[in-house]
Amino acid sequence: MITAVGGSSGVGKTTWIREQIAQGQKRVLYFCPSADTMPIDGTWIADEFGDRVEIITVEEESRLRTMGPDTVAYIELGFHLDLQATAPVLDRYHCSRVAIVPADSSGSPWHDWGNPVITVPRPEPTSAPSEIFRGVLTGEILDPASLEIFWYELTEGAYGTVTRAKGIFELVEGQSILGNFTKVGLEKEFQPLNRSQWLEGRPNRFSGLEVVGEQLDQEAIATTLQEFCLSDEAVAYYQTQLKENLGIPEVTLS
Repeated sequence: MITAVGGSSGVGKTTWIREQIAQGQKRVLYFCPSADTMPIDGTWIADEFGDRVEIITVEEESRLRTMGPDTVAYIELGFHLDLQATAPVLDRYHCSRVAIVPADSSGSPWHDWGNPVITVPRPEPTSAPSEIFRGVLTGEILDPASLEIFWYELTEGAYGTVTRAKGIFELVEGQSILGNFTKVGLEKEFQPLNRSQWLEGRPNRFSGLEVVGEQLDQEAIATTLQEFCLSDEAVAYYQTQLKENLGIPEVTLS
């Protein structure tokens, strides 16, 4: 069974998919056609459910054809995708189509597209065209205080009107965290991910930021975030201190 899930930005598509995975026992393939270079949601899902979930890329799409009976698949569609353009792919795999929509909305393209249509307590999105900022941060490390400042500025409108922001960030303590912001509905803005502590140089695992909003100052977002990323010298210093505190010996390669 393959289920395509669509809806407006921040409406809860990934949350709905996570709930379905948690309720089932089968293995899961997760595919987001627009997120190959920015797999924030896929990383979050894989972190939560471990080996039960496998993230597939655009190049691996054909694996949806060879799924066994012990596997289900979810295709998450970005709000900005052209629904007509996605139709051939969904028809090819005979997908069921679930639309997640705000409870007070009506007559959107998602209402016509989905069957079923699931309503959630979210405000109806504005009619103004949304802009998207995406920045890959793989290898970059931040200290928590700087990230808190940046996140506060970002979500309070310092760089434009932000309706949705999500990101995976590497902290100097070696921990990965998920940042998750919408205008309503989220109890926590940051949560730790179940990744191993990274204390050897710059991480080679994915991290990145996606922001959706109106009149975004994308250059200022990128510049400010880069200014808050730690230098090689700072990373080496903090990692050395942390390893000493944890009693982890330094390894010298000869």
